[in-house]
Amino acid sequence: MSAVTSTPAADNAAALAHFAARLAFETDVSDVAADLAAKVPGVVVIDSRSLESWNQGHIDGAVHLPTAEIAARAADLVPGDVTVVTYCWGPGCNGATRAALEFAKLGYRVKEMIGGFEYWAREGFPVATAGGVTRNPIDPLTAPVSGIACAC
Repeated sequence: MSAVTSTPAADNAAALAHFAARLAFETDVSDVAADLAAKVPGVVVIDSRSLESWNQGHIDGAVHLPTAEIAARAADLVPGDVTVVTYCWGPGCNGATRAALEFAKLGYRVKEMIGGFEYWAREGFPVATAGGVTRNPIDPLTAPVSGIACAC
């Protein structure tokens, strides 16, 4: 008996609805990096981590807004007509999900950046600190070391 097919795959209509919905709620670090590099208007990236975490390193161009402060400060920092992209530490953390929920409660269009700051740094995208902007070497388990997009 197959471990994969012991629970049958969803029918086509259910699969279409599921995967389209996931893409409506999520984006990845590569797509965010491409939009930031191209200075695409209408996208605001939010780092929902603590000040200590932000100071340790963050996405260059992100706005620091810890989850607990979103309800009180979002209107002053984030225009209402943008798509908000939230991130936290990484796949083992649901902080970006919590932040996305807070933005959704305020009526913002919002997506969660899957992979979080961990995969941003592991894929070699720009990391900002008080000392400047640096790039980590690309982790070959997360992205092509050539720096060329995986085109997935």
